[in-house]
Amino acid sequence: MTSNCLNCNEEIAGKFCSNCSQAASTHRFSLSHVIKHDFIHGIFHFDKGFFYTIKELFSRPGHSIREYVQGKRTKHFNYFATIILLLTISYFLQKWGKIEVASLFNQTASSGLFKILKNYSKFTVFLHIPIIAFASYLFFRKSKQNYTENLVLNLYLQCGVLTISLIFPIFMLFTENKEFLLAVNVFLSVLTFFYLIIFNYQYFSVFDIKKYKLIIRVVVIAILFLVTKQLINNFLNFVGLKYLH
Repeated sequence: MTSNCLNCNEEIAGKFCSNCSQAASTHRFSLSHVIKHDFIHGIFHFDKGFFYTIKELFSRPGHSIREYVQGKRTKHFNYFATIILLLTISYFLQKWGKIEVASLFNQTASSGLFKILKNYSKFTVFLHIPIIAFASYLFFRKSKQNYTENLVLNLYLQCGVLTISLIFPIFMLFTENKEFLLAVNVFLSVLTFFYLIIFNYQYFSVFDIKKYKLIIRVVVIAILFLVTKQLINNFLNFVGLKYLH
């Protein structure tokens, strides 16, 4: 028995439209369906969606994202949506914290940066990505990954980095001990550095790159990632101090 797709009007005989991929079976929206299926299934199911992507980013980060870039994309949450969701979670964690992040650092030296991050964090979080993507494109040309593919892999890498950074505001929910929180910040910086190395090593390990060259390059690219991000933060701090009052 055939029917017409309600989305594109193409004749369909199976469970999905061969033209636009919409399911043949549709239904009216109900509150229970939106909550149980669209929200919970779309974001919180471990077989796909947001938590599946986070799980993959910490169980097999480079391998998983390489498979995504090469075409295995159905299960992963969109990288832009993942970054925005992580930033939103971070915002509320910091809002509920016992102490403000700005009070932990030299406010005179960094006040411009915090002014910018307060209003434009959803934009500033992406600024270093095009630069580091170009660096990884040059460093790993032998992998034959084009610039856009390097851009995508680094966007997912940023998702992993933002997830690690959530540990900091979580601790802020329970303590306002500045010395302890600053120690946590240092630990997370070291953890991020090793995460960058592991991610890139896994991603590029299947390509024909000698092991010692691969290790050197992933360490250098990890350093460049952190240095580039710091330089951009310094620039944003300058802009914030000069133009935001």
